[in-house]
Amino acid sequence: MNLESYISPYARAVVCLLKGPVNTTDRCWNDLLHYQTEIQKYISQIGLELIVKRDEGFAYLKQMTDESGNTLGLVPRKPLGFECSVLAIILREVLEEFDSNLDELYTTACYITGKELKERIELFLPERFNRVKLLNELDSYIARMVQLGFLIEREQEGRTFYQIHRIIKEKVTLDQLVEFKKKLESYVESV
Repeated sequence: MNLESYISPYARAVVCLLKGPVNTTDRCWNDLLHYQTEIQKYISQIGLELIVKRDEGFAYLKQMTDESGNTLGLVPRKPLGFECSVLAIILREVLEEFDSNLDELYTTACYITGKELKERIELFLPERFNRVKLLNELDSYIARMVQLGFLIEREQEGRTFYQIHRIIKEKVTLDQLVEFKKKLESYVESV
């Protein structure tokens, strides 16, 4: 039996999308672009929408919502928790700074080290927050960001660093960034 004779020509692209965001470097990227209409029609049958960000270099699936914000529940929503939320905000802020830096105009990839993340997260924490515990567990929070697709782990010459995936711009908007900072400031003032 020849598998190719049974599946749609865009099946591999759909499988890649179901696993997570697809980047321009992925083998299925060209199929995704070529069969974009067919893929959208196919996945819409199960309540998903194809989002393609050509200029950002990635595509992903998003659950369709009704007027009340309800979905079919294909992908369960899980809260990030305070620490991961702070990390997501930091990553979004770093990417925003990177994109507005004219010196980096022709560079599309933004990188950050674990040490830089540690330094930045300390600026967000209230004085009475258990910093030692957070910093000891920071690697697990970074691993969670990698698992969620917000960070891509890279290694060079024995050093680990992280590429901030541009999908974070879709998940954490500028409005959400400002709102979170205001909430954090009021939280710090109340402690």
